[in-house]
Parts: sequence; C-alpha cells; structure tokens
Amino acid sequence: MTHFVLVAGAWLGSWAWRDVLPDLRAAGHDAHPLTLSGLSDRQGEPAGQQTHVQDIVDEVERRDLRDVVLVGHSYAGIPVGQAAQRIGERLARAVFVDANVPHDGESFVSGWPDGRASVEAAIAEHGGFWPPPAAEDYDGQGLTGEQIARIVSGSTPHPGTTLTEPAVLARPLDELPATYVKCLLDGPEPGDDVAALLKGETWRLVTLETGHWPMFSRPRDLAGVLLGAAGDGR
Repeated sequence: MTHFVLVAGAWLGSWAWRDVLPDLRAAGHDAHPLTLSGLSDRQGEPAGQQTHVQDIVDEVERRDLRDVVLVGHSYAGIPVGQAAQRIGERLARAVFVDANVPHDGESFVSGWPDGRASVEAAIAEHGGFWPPPAAEDYDGQGLTGEQIARIVSGSTPHPGTTLTEPAVLARPLDELPATYVKCLLDGPEPGDDVAALLKGETWRLVTLETGHWPMFSRPRDLAGVLLGAAGDGR
C-alpha cells in the first residue's frame, strides 16, 4: 500500500483534494490530505516556511508512514521538496504538481523576478498575508464557474513569511525520485530550473491538458497520474 500525503498550494487546505481521494483509495492506497499551519481550518497558527516543512515531516512520522508519495501543488512544492529529503527511506517518490521547487537559500518569491515586488507589497499591505486571487484570476485555467466559486470560497490568506523565508536543502534536489506534472494551460513548458532537474535519471515529466488547479478541473486524471507515480516509486 502506498501512502499519499497531499499538500495543496497557496491559500488552500486539505479540502482541495476532495475529488482526488476516491480514486486513490479505490485503488487500495491510503491518502492523507494535509492542511499547512496558518491556512484553512488552521488559520491563526504561526507559520514560516520551515513550519510547513515540519508539518509534512510530522504527518509522516506521527502516522509512521512508509512507501510515501509526497505530493506538492504550486507553492507546496517548496516545503514538500525539503520534507522529501528529511523523511529518508520512508519516501517512495515526490510528485510536484505544476509546482515551485526549492533551491537552497532561496525563497518562493526568489523565483518571481518580475513579480517579487508585487507579492511582497501585497503581503505588506495585508498584515503579513498574501491575499487570495479574485474569481477572474482563474479564467483560462480549465475551470467551471462552480469550480472557481468553490476555490474562491474556500481560500484563506496565505502567511507571508512562508513565501519569503529561504529553503534549506541537505543535498541536490536531483537526487530525489520525482515526477513533475506540467499543466499545459498554465504554460507549455516547465521552468528552466525544473527542466534542468528533468535531465537527471530520477526525475520524469507528465503533462495534463488542464490549468494550474487540476485537483479541481481534472481530479480523476490527476489521480491517475499519482497512481502511476506510485508505481514508478516502487
């Protein structure tokens, strides 16, 4: 049995994986959607980027999970990539779903050379939190109106320090067994940093014909990709 630990990106919580879970469980695996500190039903809890890394490690160790597939969507790829290194032999594979990947000593906003100032300004203007997008910001991402409404209604402000604190990697990320899921409506190619990782022997690329939030727009297809990644990890 594979144990999937699923972490959604900025503004989201464990609820975002609702439509992905049935197919994972029907295939005989276990699934643990995780809400990170300071988000969703954990609003008010203090959170930095290393808090989020520890949230993931604690979930794995508290449940004594093995044969773990860690799944990080968007921002969550940064703490998931770090946690994947820290759980050692418990890890079967990491899956980055249209995600940022960590770089030692760099933060989430470090990867936004053109948008860093606007993100940092938004955090400063909203009491240390990055405000969720408006409904119109989800246009062109393969989402129905109902799906957009669900995302918007469930989103909560994202703790800003998690976006500005640097990642800490013990060794090169290309040593991880990993799958990168590129959602093509959000851009036809992975970024240069991911493209470099994909040149290694342990990373592989999968594409989905949908937008940046496939757990809402194409949940069954995403579940199929995750099940395939679990097979790769054995």
